[in-house]
Amino acid sequence: MKRVLIITYYWPPNGGAGVQRWLKFVKYLPQHGWQPVVYTPEDAELIVLDPDGARDVPKEAEVIKRPIREPYSLYKWITGRKGEKVHTGFLSETKDRSSVLDRLAVWVRGNLFIPDARVGWVRPSVRFLQEYLKDHPVDLIVSTGPPHSMHLIAMGLKRRMELPWIADFRDPWTNIDFYHQLKLTARADAKHRQLERDVLSEADLTLSVGWSMGEELKALGARRVEVITNGFDPDDLPETRDPASGITLTHVGTMNAARNAPELWRTLSTLCQRDPGFAAAFRLRLLGAVDHSVLQGIEDSGLAGQVERVPHVDHRKAMEEMQRASALLLVINDTPNAKGILTSKLFEYLATGKPMVAVAPKDGDAARVLKTTSALLVDHGELVDPDTLLAQLKAAPSEAAADRYSRKELTGRLVELMNELAG
Repeated sequence: MKRVLIITYYWPPNGGAGVQRWLKFVKYLPQHGWQPVVYTPEDAELIVLDPDGARDVPKEAEVIKRPIREPYSLYKWITGRKGEKVHTGFLSETKDRSSVLDRLAVWVRGNLFIPDARVGWVRPSVRFLQEYLKDHPVDLIVSTGPPHSMHLIAMGLKRRMELPWIADFRDPWTNIDFYHQLKLTARADAKHRQLERDVLSEADLTLSVGWSMGEELKALGARRVEVITNGFDPDDLPETRDPASGITLTHVGTMNAARNAPELWRTLSTLCQRDPGFAAAFRLRLLGAVDHSVLQGIEDSGLAGQVERVPHVDHRKAMEEMQRASALLLVINDTPNAKGILTSKLFEYLATGKPMVAVAPKDGDAARVLKTTSALLVDHGELVDPDTLLAQLKAAPSEAAADRYSRKELTGRLVELMNELAG
């Protein structure tokens, strides 16, 4: 078998969307003649614990875990957030506490830890892997980010060993929606952008999860860009489950401040006010972390009594909850880069065949995927017709997603590129 070194921060027992893409590629790579060698931190910061994900790691895979030192303990101590999870994208599940110490911590993170808080792992990883690869050679290197420090590890190895390298971008670097919140100095901003250009120009191939981001990466100087979207794994679809009682609109995953949808909340509230029977039956189920501003927006709309909060669940449980819902809610960030956001849960939603309510740009990548479905799609700021929304919530399930979005099919497309690069 050919061997590929995959450098990733997110790996079981960590859970969440950041794990699934390469966990599923690793699962199916041996079927195409490639042995995955996964390099990942031994004691990474855990946001979502999901040890069940390890069941997808094939017996052929070699997993190398090395210690990593991260500044999160110091950050929590400085800001008084001991015991809290450090979410990406500045999500806060409690009321915002924009103290001087909080602002200082953000400044330090943005200006001293470039490109991210895992940058201290780069040099020791390059040293270790350079020695490891002398005795255990590979045919190809893959790095996946964020965190984009993983790309710097791969770039260091590329410069020393001249191995072909694929840089996989699950999210943008300098165009990510919270980049402006990092309080960067001109010097720090320039360093971020220079490192981004270095990665894109030196990688033999850059992968993007969406078409818009792919075009952005080309414009930034990427040598070659290919798009392989996220997808769904048919093995993850649970057996038929009894639907939840009543009418449930379920959102799975992080709901940060940029995913607030006040027009939708008001329309749902209108439906509840005009029909007591609907109000008694309807529940808005939110699975995962929810920013306090979103909860405030829901409360302001008068919908708080219909909300059910469910803490973080593992991936298998999340898929079960999707199957039990009457309809599924997708909200794309209301940010300048919204057209390029293509979340992995969209494809898992499609796999269930459940009716969807989507709040997203109508000329964006998510809309491009949804146009062949019966999803109700509205843009941020667009008023939602109550009767149209009600019909969608009561619609029957449709045919599940096409196989072109299955993880197995997507891995086959990845392998074609890997074989081309490895020779």
